[in-house]
Amino acid sequence: MGNIKQNFSIKDLELLSGIKAHTIRMWEKRYSILNPDRTESNIRTYDVSGLQKILNVAFLNENGYKISRISEMNNDEVTDLVQRITTSKSNYDRAIKSMKVAMMNFDQPLFLKTYEGLTESKTFQEIFNDVFVPLMYEIGILWQAGTITPAHEQFISNLVKQKLFINIEKLQTSQPTRKNRVFVLFLPEEEIHDIGLYYLNYELLSYGYKVIFLGQSLPLSDLDFLSKLFEKVSFATYLTVKPDNIEELIIKLHEKTIQNPTSEYFLLGHKAKELLEKGVDLPSGVSAFKDINQLTRSL
Repeated sequence: MGNIKQNFSIKDLELLSGIKAHTIRMWEKRYSILNPDRTESNIRTYDVSGLQKILNVAFLNENGYKISRISEMNNDEVTDLVQRITTSKSNYDRAIKSMKVAMMNFDQPLFLKTYEGLTESKTFQEIFNDVFVPLMYEIGILWQAGTITPAHEQFISNLVKQKLFINIEKLQTSQPTRKNRVFVLFLPEEEIHDIGLYYLNYELLSYGYKVIFLGQSLPLSDLDFLSKLFEKVSFATYLTVKPDNIEELIIKLHEKTIQNPTSEYFLLGHKAKELLEKGVDLPSGVSAFKDINQLTRSL
């Protein structure tokens, strides 16, 4: 636990729980929900158990339990009640909060229970777009703010990937039904954020396309022969934080991987959105999309 954040400000608690700082202070004063330590300058600080408590309390409160009732429970009773709540009746916002509780507690069973509850009435596409996407966005903000550590991010990201792998494998047992093109999915060197690429893999498989998934940090030289191996190849990548110079990457890709006039290159992710916002002129055969749905609708 040496590298895991041990102390949190009331602002951290607000960001993670969605409960306003003044409400947390009121709950402390009126119901003794939390007992923070104080710095020499009288600033509240909370340990990991305090953070976990406010996340659980916020979750129960949003599920209809009054704060006066919650305050009468001990910590074990609060935790047990969180575990017993049937998430299939919860809306997406509650599911996201439940998964944030799971992240902070490193609680895999809670994550799985929340997910399974959602699958009773939602498709995987709905769960991914309406729960996983906003969840990962919130986690990114929390990570940038220093509220969570890489350990928290990796824990929840790997659980999301597990669900992607399971659903991808179900589709891979079927032969492609669309023969007009082959998709090659990869991330360029130094780009390691691959959840978006995995979901693109899932979507393209669900549409019946043949997909060659090559993964992260791939040297562009490894793609040279693929543009000639199939009659029509669509290269696609999901750029989150890398490369720093996306225009340079596009030039290299245009030179090395889409010399075949029937090949094309699709850009997705945060970096692709930046290109669209800037109105950058892209070379022939290269297209940027704001999201995966926009790409699949264009096929």
